Amino acid sequence: MSVARPVTFSLVALALLLILGVALALQHPRFGAAPKGERLASLQGSPHYADGAFHNAVETPVLLDGESVPSIIVGNLLGRRENLRPEGPIPIVRTDLRALDAAQDTIVWLGHSSYYVQLGGQRILIDPVFSAFAAPVSFSTRAFDGTTLWSAEDLPRIDALLITHDHWDHLDHATIRALAPKVGQVIAPLGVGAHFARWGSPEARIREGDWFDAVSIADVTVHLVPARHYSGRLLRRNQTLWAGFVLESASRRLLFSGDSGYGPHFEEIARRFGRFDVAALDMGQYDARWPYIHMTPEEAVQAAEDLRATALLPAHVGRFSIARHAWDEPFERLRAASEDRPVAVLTPMIGEPVRLDATGSSFGAWWSTTGPRRATIAAQ
Repeated sequence: MSVARPVTFSLVALALLLILGVALALQHPRFGAAPKGERLASLQGSPHYADGAFHNAVETPVLLDGESVPSIIVGNLLGRRENLRPEGPIPIVRTDLRALDAAQDTIVWLGHSSYYVQLGGQRILIDPVFSAFAAPVSFSTRAFDGTTLWSAEDLPRIDALLITHDHWDHLDHATIRALAPKVGQVIAPLGVGAHFARWGSPEARIREGDWFDAVSIADVTVHLVPARHYSGRLLRRNQTLWAGFVLESASRRLLFSGDSGYGPHFEEIARRFGRFDVAALDMGQYDARWPYIHMTPEEAVQAAEDLRATALLPAHVGRFSIARHAWDEPFERLRAASEDRPVAVLTPMIGEPVRLDATGSSFGAWWSTTGPRRATIAAQ
């Protein structure tokens, strides 16, 4: 018998075992679930759903023409960059979230796109990722040293958990499971509730919406608003919707953009809602190879002006390195882009409370040694 035959058989058997292993791994609950049944039927009625997927309001390729996942992998391997991660732990403030006065309107940035918000007496949590990684496997997309500070046990009861979309750095299986006993209701874009249902959340607590739908939580209204992005945890994209959130109380209006490229939707949001006290906008993980799905700091400043925002908070920065820019570059570019512009830029450390009833807030340039920066939130 030829030597080639057993070698070929072994290779085929190995390939089949590998395929079987991958198939079994993809059944893990952390991958969530695709919408089906009544949920699928409901989202198919969305004006943003066609041909089996959700679509942006304007054409939004995920990658620039000529780019592909393999070309990006090769480019990243060949084009080494320095300072993708901090050399050591970055400065943080480990605020006791349970001790905050619920009557005081406050935003606490928890790193990347995670925020704890107190508004109108309601406690709201946005895109929490308490795990030390933001990927299907623990060795990928590791959090910066010292930034994994909180766990579900450190939080008070949450009136509403808001999820902008189902990417791994915004929707973390372990975090959601740990938080479940503390969450009053979940508010998410169409289809995202399928993940929560698989992870054990009662359907009665899951509220899904399309762009410009609204959900009331006591005296606060949560509006889902457009974003320019995409979704997906497995191989198929855009089976669930993506969104930002407008939070309105009797006295304040806040915007959390979620992941979003720059586009006309910011002016549309401003036309519908008026000015904003604070806008937390995507301004990190940008790359010339995917210019439509994330904003540069300069675009974020322009978006804040489009929104007529009094103050701008950075988002999608400070905890994970997903793009190839230096980890602190967004903050430096944001500082330069905001000079002589009408929006105040707030740069708290992770965990440093931003109290919205303060007449002024001072935040240092904690990512550098260039001295303090000052910004003001005007009382509305």
